[in-house]
Amino acid sequence: MLFASLTLAALAVVLAWPVPVLLARAHWPTRSPGVALLLWQAIALAGGLSMIGSLVTFGLIPFSSGLLSGLADLPPLVFAGALPAGAGLIHLFALSSAALLLAHLLLNLAVTVTRTERQRRRHRSLVDLLSTPLLGQPGTLILDSPAPVAYCLPGARTVTVLSEGLVSLLDSDQLEAVIAHERAHLRQQHHILLVAFESWRSALPWFPIATRAQVAVSLLVEMLADDQSRRLTDNTTLAEAIALVGSAETQNIVRRGPASMSVVDAPAYAVRAEKVGSATEFGEDVQHDDRFATSVDPVVVRVRRLLHPESQLMLPARTGILGLAAVLLAFPVVLLFAV
Repeated sequence: MLFASLTLAALAVVLAWPVPVLLARAHWPTRSPGVALLLWQAIALAGGLSMIGSLVTFGLIPFSSGLLSGLADLPPLVFAGALPAGAGLIHLFALSSAALLLAHLLLNLAVTVTRTERQRRRHRSLVDLLSTPLLGQPGTLILDSPAPVAYCLPGARTVTVLSEGLVSLLDSDQLEAVIAHERAHLRQQHHILLVAFESWRSALPWFPIATRAQVAVSLLVEMLADDQSRRLTDNTTLAEAIALVGSAETQNIVRRGPASMSVVDAPAYAVRAEKVGSATEFGEDVQHDDRFATSVDPVVVRVRRLLHPESQLMLPARTGILGLAAVLLAFPVVLLFAV
């Protein structure tokens, strides 16, 4: 099992650093965000499985020549205190680390899901108290706030929340584009994916790749929602809506987390509204200004993508990436059960 342990450890290292860095820097995910999302999920799952599997297979080397037989023989030997020859502290440490890491990840996932659901319910109660229905738009509520805000709340009774500031800022076509964007989040259940990656990041706050993955996945789900929205409107209208809201001075009424998703999250470094003028001008600034070359502002990336659209990846490329994702998931499983 030493070969399996070393192979899984090498795979875990590759999936923990160079692969996520290269994927986060790649341009092709903007062309096929759905395919990129599947690859991110495969990397996260395969990386975690490889990390835990490497520790388990190394720890079981003195106990058995196979994974299943080793796991079956381990508890009686440990409780009897009769460890086999060759079993040292390093093997027990590896097994303990694997168990603790698995428990930590699962417990953190449970805590994140519970906390998110609690926040979502509390948020929904506040929204019900402070909002009024938007006429002609079932499942859409209006908050009396000057800040241009749009987000959705998933759950048993899904709802899209808009602010008075947003409604007054956008024209009717832009508003329809924003509503379609938010409903795409609800229809495609993006909150589940965001909670999973938020759990991974909070479980490993010292692990920079977890944060990088969360940022990349958050942007990709926004792109997916944009793609659904622009089926109902033109690219320029949607880009203008994103640029206007993203460039405005916004402050959320209540603190949001993975319990809700917004059409844009305007960071402190977002381009201000008076500098935008129009989405077309904004897109030209993005295209020609070198300072945007390394920008991580999701608003900039999304507007540029809409104003300068590219075709999705060719079918062979998409098939190859999906095949790679499947191999990443299958390889550690096959290796673990083959020993």
